[in-house]
Amino acid sequence: MGNIIGLRRATGPPGDGKPPLRVVLAAHADEIGMMVKYIDGDGLIRFQRIGGLEAPVLVSQHVMIHGREAVRGVIAPGRGGDVPKAEDLVIDLGLTADEVRERVEVGDIVTLGQEFVVLNESIYAGRNFDDRIGLYCLLEAMRRLGPAAVDAYAVSTVQEEVGVRGMPTAAFAIEPHLGLAIDGSLAWGAGFARHEHLCGLGEGTGIYLIDNLTVGDPRLVRFLFDLCEREGIRCQRNIGGGTDASAIQRARGGAVTTTIGAPVRYMHSTVQLCHRDDVEATIALLRAFLEHAHELEVIAR
Repeated sequence: MGNIIGLRRATGPPGDGKPPLRVVLAAHADEIGMMVKYIDGDGLIRFQRIGGLEAPVLVSQHVMIHGREAVRGVIAPGRGGDVPKAEDLVIDLGLTADEVRERVEVGDIVTLGQEFVVLNESIYAGRNFDDRIGLYCLLEAMRRLGPAAVDAYAVSTVQEEVGVRGMPTAAFAIEPHLGLAIDGSLAWGAGFARHEHLCGLGEGTGIYLIDNLTVGDPRLVRFLFDLCEREGIRCQRNIGGGTDASAIQRARGGAVTTTIGAPVRYMHSTVQLCHRDDVEATIALLRAFLEHAHELEVIAR
């Protein structure tokens, strides 16, 4: 499938003579994008969307086509004031039809061209914080991890954006007792009221209570909030979309699971915003969770 699984074995027994818990942290490496679908006689490219991309996000964007060689292009802005339908948009490489066909084939992957930007001293902007921010937090938490009495599995998953397809195979292989997905928490912003998206930038990591695919296990959710209070980690309640937690929760005999993550404003756009302090809070909670996960006595080993 393309998942990458890392394992750090328990550095000591939990103290009760039982084998260590298998604990999964998972963040997805894939991002929303496109695939070349058709090249017309003028060299303009039609595309198939992969993941939740909407037309207003795509109009007038720079893109990169990953074919025989990397080729830059733009999505044409269209005519008039109305936003065209996504299926009517085309990519223009500024090349002749023959030149396009020399460089591009149907099936080539297309990514949006916006790069990572430090917007100011606190805020980062980028196209793929869903879920590269989560993946960064996962890796950094594992790097900072101290002694832990659990077997900690760090999983970089694939194809989350097209239906949580990568995590089920990883969870089947690991058979975890306990797991956290790491993904963006929906943050309010222009066009989103506080009652629609609960989290704010700079107010701490988001802890998912529920999303479209998973009901967060109440024992784990309560444990995470208590842990944040003990460790002085800023956190907030989140109601999310759908994450890899659903696959962790339903693997084999099931696992105690929910999701956490730094709030991200304007998810699935090219201008996703994230606060530096929320990233640090997420890393701190992941590290503390692994170091204290063995305290969850409700888990059968």
